[in-house]
Amino acid sequence: MATYDYDLITLGAGSGGVRASRVAASQYGARVAIVESTRVGGTCVMRGCVPKKLLIYGAHVSEELEDATGYGWTIDGARHDWSALIANKNTELERLESVYHRLLRDAGVTLLEGRGRIVDPHTVEVDGKTVTAGHILIAVGGWPTLPDIPGIEHAITSNEALDLPARPDRIVVVGGGYIAVEFAGIFNALGSRVTEVIRAGQILRGFDEDVRATLATEMEKKGIRIRRECQIRSIEKRPDGSLSLLSDCDEEMEADAVMYATGRAPNTANLGLEEVGVETAPGGAVVVDPYSRTSVESISAIGDVTDRVNLTPVAIKEGMAFAASVFGGTPTPVDYGAIPSAVFSQPPIGTVGLTEGQARDKEPVDVYISRFRPMKVTLSGRDERTMMKLIVSRGTDRVLGAHMVGADAPEIIQGLGIAIKAGATKAHFDATVGIHPTAAEEFVTMREPVPDPSFEHTE
Repeated sequence: MATYDYDLITLGAGSGGVRASRVAASQYGARVAIVESTRVGGTCVMRGCVPKKLLIYGAHVSEELEDATGYGWTIDGARHDWSALIANKNTELERLESVYHRLLRDAGVTLLEGRGRIVDPHTVEVDGKTVTAGHILIAVGGWPTLPDIPGIEHAITSNEALDLPARPDRIVVVGGGYIAVEFAGIFNALGSRVTEVIRAGQILRGFDEDVRATLATEMEKKGIRIRRECQIRSIEKRPDGSLSLLSDCDEEMEADAVMYATGRAPNTANLGLEEVGVETAPGGAVVVDPYSRTSVESISAIGDVTDRVNLTPVAIKEGMAFAASVFGGTPTPVDYGAIPSAVFSQPPIGTVGLTEGQARDKEPVDVYISRFRPMKVTLSGRDERTMMKLIVSRGTDRVLGAHMVGADAPEIIQGLGIAIKAGATKAHFDATVGIHPTAAEEFVTMREPVPDPSFEHTE
């Protein structure tokens, strides 16, 4: 029988890789090493969800200040210090990274610092030194991509946007996905003049059409300019440091910064996958089966590098399922149905289950929609609307999807995610007593479906 240095070597110390490694070591007694070339914590903790959410909290204070006058408060001299926000954010990230280091130590996981490369089905090279394991787990995540256009070296991605030394007075955000709309909201709320440039006719492709339209309207009311069906052709840096952006929509845009959020790619380059026979998709994603196994028996992959459902909680579930399957003797697939998700835009989005278009493609449905002015802004006078939506199977009465745009949407949808996962029907929603006065009660008080559309959906 072959003897290896470890039972498991994990490439990538992000949320999925760390969870898989900890569970394999602490619950199943495996000897585990984890390889990381940058900061422990991965995209979510160091370059994504966590720092972005902290910036969103800071940006949202501007609306709280705006509302305060209507509630009798007088706030003089309020101003924002971008550098203080970034410094405080960095302090919190350092704290979280230290927590991750301790979690690995306490679980008995060895951290190998450096860039890992798979040499053979049981060997990983880390900065020139080789280590072996019975199993290898690829959890290296993804990385922002940039288009090949003249002057692209002057652009930034979400990685750099989180650490800008100063807030740009004018910024162009290129892209219509959730990262783009989130950063557009951050910069706009903190005082930047924001233009969002999208190739399509609407933001957030793949989301429910009412969600897309509602958020776009609210963003534009807040002063964000959305330039639709438009692409940037070149970027030029002027002597004063400003940027000139030439587009194909008959417009030259001027900005102090341009941020691209037009996609991410699996971080598989130079990982040695082709040489050892690990199958990858055309975009570089590692191809896996329902148990996260690759085409090589001893090698598995989880998280964004597989390009299945690119969400941190999903990567964590995949990591736990991998550990149970490989070291716990319990083959465990992940259920990808009805996964709740959020967009921390301003206002935020919460969504779970099918969109209206997806549901109508499957079966006849009833759709319930409520649009209203949140109670909080009735005294402040701020112009904001909330939208809530339920999609219900006409045949079974089961709630197939729930969507919301408005304050606290992610917090509210998390609870509805449990109900939809459990197979709740519209009758269950109707029988539930609402908490008054809240926005959430609208989800249990919608009684009349909207008329069926006489046109085909465009999702």
